[in-house]
This record gives sequence, C-alpha cells and structure tokens, in this order.
Amino acid sequence: MTTPDLLHRALHDPGPRPLPDEAARLLRTLDAPPRLAAHLRLVHDVAYELTEWLAQQHPTLQLDRDAVLFGAATHDIGKTAHACELSGPGSAHEKAGQDLLLAHGVPAHLARFAATHATWTLPDIGLEDLLVSVADKIWKNKRVPELEDLVVRRLAGTSGRTVWEEFMEFDDALTTVGEGAEERLAFQATYPV
Repeated sequence: MTTPDLLHRALHDPGPRPLPDEAARLLRTLDAPPRLAAHLRLVHDVAYELTEWLAQQHPTLQLDRDAVLFGAATHDIGKTAHACELSGPGSAHEKAGQDLLLAHGVPAHLARFAATHATWTLPDIGLEDLLVSVADKIWKNKRVPELEDLVVRRLAGTSGRTVWEEFMEFDDALTTVGEGAEERLAFQATYPV
C-alpha cells in the first residue's frame, strides 16, 4: 500500500472521530506520515470527550471549543518536518509546527497550539492550551499532576467551587478517558511511521 493510501486510511478508518476538514487537508497537503495522522485523530477524539464533559459540568464556562479541537488535531503537525520525533524524543516540531501552520494560512490563535502543547507553565497560557496539553497526555493514560492542577485551578476560579471538588470531578473524567488508552495505542500502532 502506498503512503497516500495509508494516510487516507489513517484519516478515515473506523475508530476515533474524524479530524476537522482543514486539519485533514493540511495533513494530506504535507504528505504526513500515517502514524502522525492516527495520533492526531486520537488526541482530537480525546479533546472532544474532554470538551463535551466540560460543556456538561460547566455550561457557563467561556471556552473556545473549536480552537481546542483544531489545536488537538494539529498540535504535532511539525513532526511532518521532524519525522524522527514520531518515534523518539524532541521538541523541534513545536516551533516548526506553528511556523508551518502560519505559512499555510492558519490564524495565529489556532497555530499557537503546535508551540504551546508542551509548555503549559508559561504565564499567558489559556485554558484551551491546557486542554490540548491534557488531551495529548491522557490519550495514552499518562497523568501529569502539575498540568491537571492548572486546569483544576482554572475551573475552580470560574465555577466558585472548591479546588478539591473540581479535582475530584476532573480526576474521574480523566480516569474514564484513560481507560480507553489500550485501544487507542493499538489503533495508532497499526499505521507506519
């Protein structure tokens, strides 16, 4: 099977929700590795679940859900230029991804997620950025207490509830999402780097 065929499968095979059309188009334009497309679908799918949960638990929360979903769908797009980071460590893809998105006409407020998904401690990071970061961890059931605490504090700050109450609910939600990690990892592994 050719790489375009495998990329098509990674974008359309049954499983996680499809990516936003613009994100899928960019991946095709960039001839993205199929594994990257599968990974982005998985993180996008988890971000969808998290934003659904937030909409139910915090209906008055000001959140740009579309930005979170687009950010999750493109956060690692810089790995098209740094393919070695698909199977190994590295952060060169972060700035490269933001630059690549900007070069393809993606507005800065959406392109930023490629650069912010691993830098959640910066002072001007928004809740949307934090949620993309959480989705990028919890898809494989990786828990990062410092990151989760930042989300919990933001939620408590807007809801008026205690940090502990918000923590308990957010922890339950992440535990539920994390339970699907084995299936998500298996889905991603079926596509070549």
